[in-house]
Amino acid sequence: MDLKQAIKFRSCREWLSTLPVFLLLLSVIIAGNGEQIHARLLNIGELIWHDYFSLRADIAIPDCNPDPDIKTELQKLEAEADSMDGMEDLFDASPFDRRTALISLQNARQLCIKKHHLAQQNQARVTNAVVIFRTLETSVAKISLFAFEKQRMILILTIFICAMSCSFKQQHIAFRPVVTLKDHRVSALAQVLGNAIMLFSAWFYRNNVYQSATVVDHPEIYLLLILGFSVLTAVSLFQLFKALFFHDFHKMGDSILHSMLSIPLYIFMTFFVGFYFFLIEGHWAGPAIFFSLLFDQAGLFLNIGLYIWVGMLLKRTQLGDLVFKVFIPWRMSPELLAFVAILVMAVPTAYTGASGIIIIAMGAIVYEELRRAGARRQLALAATAMTGSAGVVLRPCLLVVLIAALNKEVVTDQLFSWGLKTFMTTSLVFFIFAWLSRREKMHLASMQEAFKPFLRALVPLLPYALIVLLIYLSYFFLLNVTMDEFSAPVILPVIILGLIVYEKLFVRMVLVASPEKDAHKFEYTIRMATSESSVHIGALLLLMGLSFVLGGVIERSGLLTSIPDTFTSTWMTLSFLIVVLVGIGMIMDPFGAVVLVSGTVAQIAYHNGINPVHFWMITLVSFELGYLTPPVALNHLLTRQMVGHEETAKAALEGDNFWYRHEKILLPLATMGTTLLLVTIVPVLVS
Repeated sequence: MDLKQAIKFRSCREWLSTLPVFLLLLSVIIAGNGEQIHARLLNIGELIWHDYFSLRADIAIPDCNPDPDIKTELQKLEAEADSMDGMEDLFDASPFDRRTALISLQNARQLCIKKHHLAQQNQARVTNAVVIFRTLETSVAKISLFAFEKQRMILILTIFICAMSCSFKQQHIAFRPVVTLKDHRVSALAQVLGNAIMLFSAWFYRNNVYQSATVVDHPEIYLLLILGFSVLTAVSLFQLFKALFFHDFHKMGDSILHSMLSIPLYIFMTFFVGFYFFLIEGHWAGPAIFFSLLFDQAGLFLNIGLYIWVGMLLKRTQLGDLVFKVFIPWRMSPELLAFVAILVMAVPTAYTGASGIIIIAMGAIVYEELRRAGARRQLALAATAMTGSAGVVLRPCLLVVLIAALNKEVVTDQLFSWGLKTFMTTSLVFFIFAWLSRREKMHLASMQEAFKPFLRALVPLLPYALIVLLIYLSYFFLLNVTMDEFSAPVILPVIILGLIVYEKLFVRMVLVASPEKDAHKFEYTIRMATSESSVHIGALLLLMGLSFVLGGVIERSGLLTSIPDTFTSTWMTLSFLIVVLVGIGMIMDPFGAVVLVSGTVAQIAYHNGINPVHFWMITLVSFELGYLTPPVALNHLLTRQMVGHEETAKAALEGDNFWYRHEKILLPLATMGTTLLLVTIVPVLVS
């Protein structure tokens, strides 16, 4: 099949994995923007029509009589009172008070007149313009409200559709990719068993809920859990069948233990939690219950999906290349450019809220540009794995906002103030280690030599900056919205789509008709970015869901509650906290880890006199160190997934001494380990 045929080819699997995900993500964007548009429409309505809220619906004509015959009504009441005289002993009725009854009838008439007046006034003010405007406003409100109410369902559909695509393509997060036939068979068999464990638990969870006397909220979730894990189990069975009878692997593979490294991380987690809940507690519904906790924060995890999609869209623009071309005139040494990349990537990390997300979104761009600038593979992999590690403490990181929401002892302003100092410390430490490990003298072109080419390199970025500014100003002036941790997930996709439209209409107009030209069409770009996003969304969110279950095991096992409440010294407390927090960071995603730590480890720190803000800075840096520490080293696994197994394999063959052969592991560990020690020790010494 030639390129033109390949571009036009639409397989059923591609449509099933791409179109639904695109529509689901689009619904989240529409709902998020719809909420902001609705708020603005209400403000506009109030500005144009005073007391617009009373015009949002027609006031019905009251059925009361505004001009009753008071005398007749009074006589009726008196007659009714007289008919009750014989029952005074039963009800202890008081004698009829003619004056009080008269006042009551007069008040009722005044109230009725007022109701009729309001209804007539409402009808007079409801013009055609009001009807058109309120129809628009209420329609936007209904769409936003519907999408908000269906967030859980949207998230669960997104997870399982993306996970299905990820399973078909065998791109789940694992210690090593599926390469040999034995890898395929072992990985597929393990996925059949792991998904079956979750399916079994989901079935028991649904039955337990419906057999209980409680009201069932969101009943669709229980059915979709069963359906989702059933589909994943079926896909795994299909992959196993294909590996047993119809395989196209040329290598058979060697040891079983080596092939077990190709089993996805989330499957290892299912085995562990299944063993604990099924065999130790006998709690069959346990894994599904804790997995469903993911849906209580549906908006947060849908935003993660949006950020990944934004990254894949951005990857298909020229923006990354153009940004790094700005640094070419300065002829930076590879180590210096790696330092600059860490600083530049801190900004998008602050908005996405987790280093793993930014690696998925931007890791491939960072690695390619560092390699293009002459960086050795090990250094480029190290910098890519650390792409977001420094930025998770900066404003307006969603992870920090979650910490402040769960812990009344801290506020975001305090955390972000300390976070800026932590970011500067991490950046400086990275620069020092990069400088110490340089292969040649660090160099930077002179101002006289580089300034004019630098300015010329900025020119192609001006249209991009203008588009970003126009969209931002449109949100600010039209909707009164600024880009923060809450609005960024729905504003950034609009900005990136605007950049893609600009490129398709203007940047690539010069392309002549050719088979390759179809690859630059808007539809193709969106489709391929969504297809790529679906794989990463499925892999990451499924892993996050199992991290919640693993957190449940840690919580229910009493492992953390067995820790002593007090320690003999501050230094012993801090040493213990570091070990525990790094360990948690090695096995859990940041959002699930923050929830777990807030209810357990944080209380131990507070009880032992550790400053709450200091503790959470230690926690965030410890988590990042955990994500970079073998044997799991999640950020390195994500880096390999984005860069490719071939590049990491080539990097393993490079280096003439121990440091350079393992620089991708050692440089991040040295940087984050030193930063952790400084963040832990210095505040205590200066306090």
